[in-house]
Amino acid sequence: MARWTLTQADRDFITRDIEPFLPDRIFDAHAHLFCHAHFDRLPATYVDGPARLDLNTYYELIDWIHPGRRTLGGLFFGLAFNGDRDGNNRFVAEEIQKSPRENDFGQMIIAPEMPAEAIVQTVQAQGFVGLKPYHTMAQNHERTWEAPIEAYLPEEQVAVAGELGLAITLHMVRERALADPLNQSTIRRYCERYPDMTLILAHAGRGFNPWHTIEGIASLRGLDNVFFDTSAVTEAGAFEAIIDLLGHERLLYGSDFPVSHVRGRCVAIGDSFHWIYADELTLAEKHTELQPVLVGLESLRAMRLACWRMRLNARQIEDIFFNNAYQLFKQHT
Repeated sequence: MARWTLTQADRDFITRDIEPFLPDRIFDAHAHLFCHAHFDRLPATYVDGPARLDLNTYYELIDWIHPGRRTLGGLFFGLAFNGDRDGNNRFVAEEIQKSPRENDFGQMIIAPEMPAEAIVQTVQAQGFVGLKPYHTMAQNHERTWEAPIEAYLPEEQVAVAGELGLAITLHMVRERALADPLNQSTIRRYCERYPDMTLILAHAGRGFNPWHTIEGIASLRGLDNVFFDTSAVTEAGAFEAIIDLLGHERLLYGSDFPVSHVRGRCVAIGDSFHWIYADELTLAEKHTELQPVLVGLESLRAMRLACWRMRLNARQIEDIFFNNAYQLFKQHT
């Protein structure tokens, strides 16, 4: 199946499942910008895509999943965690600086070995509003999927975020994500010690298996500086747990562009999860022919289901898609 296309199945899905739900104003709190040149080895998913994923390309392509809506800004960061991080950071900063939209913001990819002073200098020089660590840079961990948060986000970097009032977007790992006691302890310690730091837990607290977020969400009660984004989560349970226990005000819509434009979805299996991609599927499946749609569309439908189950009204839905993030980042305009 061709990649980087909008199929008739996508269009039908949008008309049936997305158009009736999506509010007019959108702020995308989780999107990646990069060039192919930033990678030593480009992830296979993006080989057929645009060689330069800049802001203009983002706003053109995001209309595939936000048709006819006003995407008025976003929080953008790189993807070259193990490639040319400095080049990717400069690229993001330059794109934000020349953007005509006042609600476009950038986060800086950080590696755990970066000194606090270097982070402060780069943030101030390039105008970043936050930091983006990632587990693949974890120190002294061969299997980085099992690394504790401190291995790729050391406390001295969190202290910088607290001092400068920055947001950190954290894709936690370990097998059970938010249900892991070690993750819970670190998140609470960081948030209590650095109340002026905002922590955004990506992927609904890495709720690709919603039961991990459902089980662990209560550990974050009382932390006013914890938020979640919805990026690339295609099952509704984690969204529902966040809304139910912490309130819809803590949830920020994120597309995870360009993951949003991959065809497939993530499903919970047992106590883990599995990504299913269209390229790997036998489409003539039993009694029907499968017609996979874009991950971004699957995630939006999961969000629609969560909002329906939690009985959110139109204003509350607009909060998730725009107002919550706008209020969080407007201080930087």
